[in-house]
Amino acid sequence: MLEGKVAIVTGAGGGIGRDIALLMAKEGARVVVNDVGATLGGEGRSEGPAHDVVKEIAAAGGVATANTDSVAESASAARIVQNALDVFGRVDIVVNNAGILRDRFFHKMSDEEWDAVLKVHLYGSYYVSRAAAEPMKAQGSGAFVHMTSTSGLIGNLAQANYSAAKLGIAGLSKSIALDLQKFGVRSNCIAPFAWSRMISSIKIDSDEQAARVEKIKQMTPAKIAPLAVYLASDAARDVNGQIFAVRNNELFVMSQPRPLRSVQKSEGWTPQSIAEHAMPALRASFHTLDVSADVFSWDPV
Repeated sequence: MLEGKVAIVTGAGGGIGRDIALLMAKEGARVVVNDVGATLGGEGRSEGPAHDVVKEIAAAGGVATANTDSVAESASAARIVQNALDVFGRVDIVVNNAGILRDRFFHKMSDEEWDAVLKVHLYGSYYVSRAAAEPMKAQGSGAFVHMTSTSGLIGNLAQANYSAAKLGIAGLSKSIALDLQKFGVRSNCIAPFAWSRMISSIKIDSDEQAARVEKIKQMTPAKIAPLAVYLASDAARDVNGQIFAVRNNELFVMSQPRPLRSVQKSEGWTPQSIAEHAMPALRASFHTLDVSADVFSWDPV
């Protein structure tokens, strides 16, 4: 499905990114495997993970090149895109998958923990996409696939930095879709459920949590890759600005914020009339303080 295309997959040294890179190569794409080789928290650097995935792709008969530039700075993110142009002559697909975690309850979170996660997830997605937008615009085609999360779309505990970044990515994707549609460039999001290094950091402090983790382990990163390949392909030419979720063998299209209910008062509102009339009328449409597990409460199928 991707014959003749060039794909950049960030954070492709392991987990979801690795499986996406492998399947894209199998489907005919030439792949830039980007990974800085850092720890889950973003510390350290290693060229090993990216080069190992390139070796896997080559062993399977595919074509790939390794890149270890960081997505978290504009200049280094631009080098990732330039790497694709230098080696393969074009860029057709960007999968913004790189990420780190610094989980902490909001009232205990440091500025550094906030900044580090936003820089990799949200700024990184912007920087790589911005650099790729120019060549895609010039060639009149291209596809972005961004990894969002139900932690941002729905909610989760102790992840204010990660949740804010992931919900921000959904907004970024929609803006890219709107701004670049006239140039033949598309942008969509995937919220993945999969057992990976990032999810393995979940703290198990109860039997209920242990049972939940065992269910998550059923959902392998390889389950995410087929949707990413499809969204990157010409078969998805009319799919733009959407948010999908993958949960084992289930595919979902997620809602996007729209008005649910309204009230109107011709003479305008006062704080008192809002309390007495508006809020009681609107309250039936309020959202509860759900976390992702409350909404996706059934076993993976």
